[in-house]
Amino acid sequence: MKLSIVAIGKPGRGPEASLADDYARRATLAGRPLGLGPLDLIDLEPRKTGKAPEAEAILAACEGAVLIACDERGKAYSSRAFAEMIAALRDAGERRLVFAIGGADGLDASVRDAARSTLAFGPQTWPHALARAMLAEQLYRAVTILAGSPYHRD
Repeated sequence: MKLSIVAIGKPGRGPEASLADDYARRATLAGRPLGLGPLDLIDLEPRKTGKAPEAEAILAACEGAVLIACDERGKAYSSRAFAEMIAALRDAGERRLVFAIGGADGLDASVRDAARSTLAFGPQTWPHALARAMLAEQLYRAVTILAGSPYHRD
């Protein structure tokens, strides 16, 4: 099952972008034997600003995929439960799983409505580039948990 993080905006060249790229690379390498990956980082730049144009771009990039909307009102998963959710989708035959990160104003309701589920990193507001890196890290962690690597919480 292919994995993607679709995010509004460009992460720039800062440490957060490097961190997200590194975790995406690591998740891709570790996930291949498990039928997970590659993990693609897809950055979208809509021609117009605002939630509606951002939603159009996100939904177009997610066509045919299982969509998980990253939203502060979403579900908070433990790392193991997050890994199990991904494995269940893979085992159900899903071919692509996409996590959507909205712009500065969050996700339009149409994206949340189209999503199969939501994901929250807690009630705090996180910078866009950092949320992208945190999600890439959690996807890498999920892959390593599914691969049977020792997990410090067990």
